[in-house]
Amino acid sequence: MLKSYFITGTDTDVGKTWITAGLARALRNIGIDVGVMKPFATGKPQKIGFKSKDVEILSDAAKVNDPENLVNPQFFQIPASPYTAMKNPNVHEKVDLNLILQCFKKLTEIHESIFVEGMGGIMTPILKNYFVTDLINDLNLELIIVTRTRIGTLNHTILTCKLAKQYGIRVKGIIINDIDPDGYDVKILKDDIEDITGISVLGFIPFFQTLDIDQMAKIFQNNFDLKILN
Repeated sequence: MLKSYFITGTDTDVGKTWITAGLARALRNIGIDVGVMKPFATGKPQKIGFKSKDVEILSDAAKVNDPENLVNPQFFQIPASPYTAMKNPNVHEKVDLNLILQCFKKLTEIHESIFVEGMGGIMTPILKNYFVTDLINDLNLELIIVTRTRIGTLNHTILTCKLAKQYGIRVKGIIINDIDPDGYDVKILKDDIEDITGISVLGFIPFFQTLDIDQMAKIFQNNFDLKILN
C-alpha cells in the first residue's frame, strides 16, 4: 500500500498543484487508487464547477469523484493565507482544523493513498500560531518539497528543509520544477541541494510550453522511481 504524502512548495507559484496532479495521474495510470486533498484554497471562485481551479485540476488528474467539500473543506475568497483572509471583514469563513482532520480521515478510508497539497510554503500561517508545518504534523504525513530553478531557490530550499527538520517533519524528497529558462542548471542544482541538505532529489520536471497532465504523468512514470513512495 502506498503511503500518503503532503506536498509543499518552497514558495508560491512553484508549480506544486501541477506536480501533485501529475504524480497522482502517474500513480493512477499504474493502478494505484490515489485520492487528493487541498485542505485550504483561496482566491476568486470559479463560476462553474469547483470553486478552486487548483482543486479541479487535482480531482481531474486523480480521476476521483469525491465531493468538493471533502477534497477542499475550506475555501477563502481572497488570495491570501487563511490567517490573513480571516482578518478581512468580507470573509466570514473561519478555520476549522477539526473539519480538515475529519475530511482527511474520510479520504483515507476511500483511497489507498492521499496526496495533500498545501498553500505556498511550510510557514504559511493558518492561524496566528499555527502554520502549514503544524498541519503536516497533525496529519502525520511525510513531506515532498517542490522547488524551482531560478536564482535564489537554493536559499528557499535550504530554509524549507531546515524548518521541516526543526518541526520534526520527515522529508521524503525534493522535486525540481524546471520552469525558469534563465535559472540554475538542473544537474548543478540537484548536486548542491543534496550536498547541503542531505535530502534526495527525486527527479525533475522539464519546462512545458503548454501544461499537459498526461505528458507530466509520463515524465513521472518514465523518469522517476515511483516505487520509493511505497
